Amino acid sequence: MRLAAPLALLATLVAPLGLAAGARAQGLERGAQEGAARGEEMAGPLGAIVGGAIGAAVGTANGILGVDRRERFRIYALGERRPSVALAGPVRVGTVLPEDGIVYYDVPREFALPEYSYTIVNDHPVLVEPRSRRIVEVID
Repeated sequence: MRLAAPLALLATLVAPLGLAAGARAQGLERGAQEGAARGEEMAGPLGAIVGGAIGAAVGTANGILGVDRRERFRIYALGERRPSVALAGPVRVGTVLPEDGIVYYDVPREFALPEYSYTIVNDHPVLVEPRSRRIVEVID
């Protein structure tokens, strides 16, 4: 019975975040795991529930790179002066890039994202899941 309120809080915080976009889902999962672990260390099982909910919200907001690495990556990617691909419409998470005409670059090891590549679309650096060519994060 005591867990009902924290579980309701968890549902309230996580439901509006949406899991459709790959980047949000990954940030949510990583944030929830880290928040739950820290919450459990500090306050036991109840702390894990609350920490997981808060961590999920923060992880989703921070995206894959997180707040601390986002600006560094933007500066790096634009500093490389890679050619930008022009695509019609807005650049969004979830957009699948065309099969031809786009060059993908390795994300430097310092960012610890070996499963992603990046490219420049409409003058915006974007992280891309290479197999699907799906944009997982737009770096503004």
